[in-house]
Amino acid sequence: MCGIVSSCALAALLLAAAWADHHQSHVSEHSHTGDITSNKLSSPNADFAFALYKSLNAEAAPGKNIFYSPLGISTALSMVSAGARGETHSQLFSSLGYSAFNQTQVNEAYKHLFDIHGRSQDNLQLDVGNAAAVRSGFSPLEKFLNDVKQFYQGEIFNVNHNNLSEAAAEINRFIANKTQDMIKDMVKDLDPDMAMVLINYVYFKGMWEKPFDSDFTHKDDFQVDKTTKVKVDMMTRTGDYKAHWDQENHITVVMLPYKGKASMMIILPDEDKMKEVEGNITKDYIRHLKDSLHMNYIDLSLPKFSISADAALENTLKEMGITKAFENNADFSGISEECKLKISKASHKAALSVTEMGTEAAAISFSEFMFMSLPPSVTINRPFLVFIVENTTGSILFMGKINDPTAK
Repeated sequence: MCGIVSSCALAALLLAAAWADHHQSHVSEHSHTGDITSNKLSSPNADFAFALYKSLNAEAAPGKNIFYSPLGISTALSMVSAGARGETHSQLFSSLGYSAFNQTQVNEAYKHLFDIHGRSQDNLQLDVGNAAAVRSGFSPLEKFLNDVKQFYQGEIFNVNHNNLSEAAAEINRFIANKTQDMIKDMVKDLDPDMAMVLINYVYFKGMWEKPFDSDFTHKDDFQVDKTTKVKVDMMTRTGDYKAHWDQENHITVVMLPYKGKASMMIILPDEDKMKEVEGNITKDYIRHLKDSLHMNYIDLSLPKFSISADAALENTLKEMGITKAFENNADFSGISEECKLKISKASHKAALSVTEMGTEAAAISFSEFMFMSLPPSVTINRPFLVFIVENTTGSILFMGKINDPTAK
C-alpha cells in the first residue's frame, strides 16, 4: 500500500453525547480515594478546554450553539500523540499542556482515568472509549495498537479500503453502537488515501437528583438575541439548589446534581453581558464559582431541549499550535515506520438532550421544606453557558454555550 501513495491520511474523528433524562442504567455506586494519577491531567485538561472554547467561539457564526467534550478531544489527541515523534509530538504535548510529562505518564494517567470512569454508578452512565479503524493492507506498529488497547480502552477493527462508502458505513455502525444512535453520519468524505481512522466517544446519561415534574412544563419565551425570541418547553421546579449571584461579574450560577457523581453547572450572564463573561471564563474562575456556591431555596426554570453541534477542528487545532500533525512531513513513525502519515481530518460532534424526570421520581420534589415567602427565581431564558462535570476526577465531560435551545 505504501508503494502506491506517498503519504497516507490519518483521520481523527471525535464524538460525544450527553443525555439528561429519566432513563436508568448501571447498578452499583462506588467510592474512590487517592486518584492522584488521573488528577495529574485535570489541570492541563481544563486549561486546554477553555483555550479550545475561546478558539471555537471566535470561529462560530453569531448565535450558533457551541457544545463539545473537552475530555473526548484531549483523549483523542493524547492517543494520537502515542504514535507521534519529534516536533509533531512536542506540538501536541505543548498544546495539551503536557510538557511536564512524558508519553508513558500520560498513557498511564488516561488508563487510570478510564478505570475510574468505567466503574458503574446508580442511575448514571458514563462510557468513554476509543477505537482505530484500520484500512486493509495497512499494518500499524504492534506497540501503537497495544497502547491504544491497554491505555485508551481502544478497539481495533478493519475496514475495506476498496470501498470508502462501505468503510464509512462500518465506522458509523461502530459509532451508533457506542452512542445509542444519538449521533449518526459522523463519517463524511473519507480520504481515499486513508490509512486509519481514530475514534473517540464519550457517552453520558444521567438522572436528575432533583427531578422536574412534567406537569409543570409549559411554553415560554427564550430571548436568543435582542430581536429574536423562540418558544421553548420550560421546565420549572422549586427546591434547594446550590446557587450564586455574582453581581460584580454579571452572572448567576446554579448547580444541578445528577444521581451519582456528576453535576451540570449553568452560568447565566446578565442581559448583554455574555461577551464580557466569556472573556473572564478560565479554569480558576470556574473553581472560584464552585467554591462560592451555597444552598438556596429557589424557583428554577430551565428549557427542555435537544441540540447537537459539530465542528471541523483542523483550523482550530492549528491555531492552538498543532500544525505539524497536518503537514506532509508529520512524524507519526510511532504508528508506522513504512508509511508517511498525517492527520487529514479532525472532526467533533456532540449532542445534548435535557428533559424532565419520569413521574415516579418527581414525587421526590415534594419532600423538601417549603417556605411561606416567595423564593428567588432563576429563569434560564437567554443564552447561557453549560458544563457537565464528573465529580470524582473533576473532568469536564462537556461544555458549551446554548444560544438557541430550539436549534437542531
